[in-house]
Amino acid sequence: MTAPTDGRLLITGAHLLHPEQGELTDTSWLEVADGRIAAIGTGRAPAAGDGVRVLDVAGATVLPGLIDAHVHILITSLDPVERASHTPGYATVRALKEAGRMLRRGFTTVRDVGGADHGMARALAEGLMPGPRLVHGGKALSQTGGHGDMRPLSDDSTPCCGHEPGFSRIADGVDAVRTAARDEFRKGARHLKMLLSGGVASPHDEVSAVQYSDEEVRAAVTEADNHNSYVTVHAYHPRGVNRALRAGVRCVEHGNLLDDETIQLLLDNDAFLVPTLITYEKLAEAGRQHGLGEASFRKIDDVREAGLGALEKAHKAGVNLVYGSDLLGPMHSHQLDEFTLRAQVQPNADLIRSATTTAARLLRMEGQIGTLAAGAHADLLVVDGNPLEDISVLTKPRECLEHVIKGGTVL
Repeated sequence: MTAPTDGRLLITGAHLLHPEQGELTDTSWLEVADGRIAAIGTGRAPAAGDGVRVLDVAGATVLPGLIDAHVHILITSLDPVERASHTPGYATVRALKEAGRMLRRGFTTVRDVGGADHGMARALAEGLMPGPRLVHGGKALSQTGGHGDMRPLSDDSTPCCGHEPGFSRIADGVDAVRTAARDEFRKGARHLKMLLSGGVASPHDEVSAVQYSDEEVRAAVTEADNHNSYVTVHAYHPRGVNRALRAGVRCVEHGNLLDDETIQLLLDNDAFLVPTLITYEKLAEAGRQHGLGEASFRKIDDVREAGLGALEKAHKAGVNLVYGSDLLGPMHSHQLDEFTLRAQVQPNADLIRSATTTAARLLRMEGQIGTLAAGAHADLLVVDGNPLEDISVLTKPRECLEHVIKGGTVL
């Protein structure tokens, strides 16, 4: 990565894409100082002073860096036997390498919802390895026998709190949930995730299963509120999703099987929904060859068929929709293909907002990321083309992505 000598950068000859309005400006300029957007304007750019790097993008589009609000950078393999042999150090190196690839796809911020820790976020923040800004939630909370309990049926051992590298920890009962929540926040978590239904990657539970009691969920919500944070939940079926929203959770991951009550609860609570359509497509295509068990494939079909319809219903109702990919192992390379799937039912401007301004609101970083407003982090993409007219401008980085800029530094 190369940076201007005093942290100053002037981008000229640009069309600025403002997600808030869903509009592209006439020829404009953007000035960066000390990693932040200092000023923007149209027409002729101001004179560049000494030590200012000038980047003439010659009519390309400049937009905020993308935000993926559902990643698992630690899950770099789908094979449970292989993952069991990963030491914490090895798992971390693999995770940070994948984070670097995410940055090169145009994601300047990612929210990890199970597995990443403070050390990984710090390494990326300090530039020890290239990668996006990492907003992590530590380990997700799972009940015994829930989506995060990956023990085989033959294992009678008592589950531990999860010091090994992994995406979840077991916590049963109100007191244990409180303790686990407090411990994850102690370790720097920016949000708390609870697993409230079965999942496609967990072999022994159904996606319609209800996991955790109302009292346990409310305990987690209280702890998150006490830490000025929030709870997001993994859930597919209204049996789990609607209970969670009534208990005060702020965000729902997946939600493929939502119903009319779900939509109303999301709207009434100004809550967020993070669909993750691309992961089911890729698991259905190649999950077997990457080690996913046969028990998962019936569940994949169930949620895959319902996902696009649920997204369309939520979009038409005006739900806060946020971009998420949830890809695992070698499938991370398809992270941008979520745009292609969603474009079947959402206008491009709304899609871009889901990965910029709306995602920033979910992360409680509005005005800091996902925008070209003065004072925001200078996390920017320079692309050849207009993604408001053609979303493939974002999905083909090898062809269309000219520059990734994170905190004013040009990649």
